[in-house]
Amino acid sequence: MQQLIDTHAHLYSPKFDADRHDMVQRAIAAGVVRMYLPNIDGESIEGMLALEAAFPEHCFAMMGLHPSHVQPDTYLKELELVEHWLGQRAWAGIGETGIDLYWDKTTLEIQQIAFARQIEWAKDLGRPIIIHSRESNRECIELVRKGQDGRLRGIFHCFSGTLEEAREMIGLGFMLGIGGTITYPKSELPVILREIPLEHIVLETDAPYLPPVPYRGKRNESAYIVQTADMLSEAKVMPPAQIARVTTANALRMFG
Repeated sequence: MQQLIDTHAHLYSPKFDADRHDMVQRAIAAGVVRMYLPNIDGESIEGMLALEAAFPEHCFAMMGLHPSHVQPDTYLKELELVEHWLGQRAWAGIGETGIDLYWDKTTLEIQQIAFARQIEWAKDLGRPIIIHSRESNRECIELVRKGQDGRLRGIFHCFSGTLEEAREMIGLGFMLGIGGTITYPKSELPVILREIPLEHIVLETDAPYLPPVPYRGKRNESAYIVQTADMLSEAKVMPPAQIARVTTANALRMFG
């Protein structure tokens, strides 16, 4: 069976409360050997750690503050909490962090502050950083460029951008996280990714969000990464086994 890695899945989400363990088992049965869990904020930590404890060989927690949860009255305390937890144990990565200009443009300045601080933590700890860049590729690229001193690596999660932006991200030492949106009829990703060497791509689901075809309108889960891998196989005219082998090796290299 092909071995796949889901580099980004919120499997601790309440949307999985009714069948979380069965859902993880379905992913394992589908060949998903590792699932990386990006944190959101202080409220998501307990559930994330509980899932990691239940599946220590398959689920790996990360620590960070999501840009949509960077709010004027709470973000400094949330960052203090992230910093506290970073000092308690080793984490697979830093994130999910970045900038989101889809939901709220008014918090851009403090989103940049929170992102920059998490960039420094990623460098100091030698861990990959997971970047959320919804409608903010340019802003995120510039902050990464400013912070890049040779120590920074990570993934631009749920990549959605131009070929030029993809090449900029790769040039900064980052990989592109590709999820279910590659299967959407209007997606430009299949065309763009034909020009990107497979060595710069990892797979993800962003479960429970962004389910691939044929599951649109339903809850996403890690087992559905198979559909993403199949579409990437079509786009790059490569056997599915090669897609699985290389993207899995990429993820293992990224997370160490």
